[in-house]
Amino acid sequence: MPQKILIVEDDTHISRIIKMNLNLVNYETVEVYDGVAALAAVKQEKFDLILLDVMIPKLDGFELMEQIQPYGIPVIFLTAKNSVYDKVNGLKLGADDYMVKPFEAIELLARIETVLRRYGKEEQVVMIQHVRVDLDKREVTLHGETVELTPKEYDLLVVLLKNKNIALSREQFLDKVWGSDYYGETRTVDMHIKSVRKKLHLQDQIKTIYKIGYRLED
Repeated sequence: MPQKILIVEDDTHISRIIKMNLNLVNYETVEVYDGVAALAAVKQEKFDLILLDVMIPKLDGFELMEQIQPYGIPVIFLTAKNSVYDKVNGLKLGADDYMVKPFEAIELLARIETVLRRYGKEEQVVMIQHVRVDLDKREVTLHGETVELTPKEYDLLVVLLKNKNIALSREQFLDKVWGSDYYGETRTVDMHIKSVRKKLHLQDQIKTIYKIGYRLED
């Protein structure tokens, strides 16, 4: 089952962009535009995480946070405010993270992943075509048969899966897989991508994005 995220954002344009990016990586989303509607949604449905804007009508984010605390749902505050007071207040109320708008989609997805992992809600088995990846066991199978990947090939595959339908640059792959202190050539990424494609028969799914990098598609 896809994980369900409640988006509480009164700016419909921002809300739709967030929804689009979350849907691209297979999160289920519900949008509401004020605090009262958000409270009603929490009472009626089960959510794995809430993205909560501070400055929303009827009940602001801080007031809403106080009322939804008993439900134990992880919350990431989204706000245009950048004051230390607002950040500290949000975290004191029990928010798990705090992001200042505008932000990059890839950063938001990374923050969501981190919070879900902290709560043990991260999906542990990921599928793409006939490939199955068990994140707990670090096990990869193709048509039910185990496929041996090198540690870097495996880490590269996981980055692709967790950023499905998002184009990542070679530099981003280097940072996420080899670490920020790696000073080798970006060609290393190309070589590992080629190997992953071949071993897992994902030539059609791992797309080369001209002058940028790669993107995994269904």
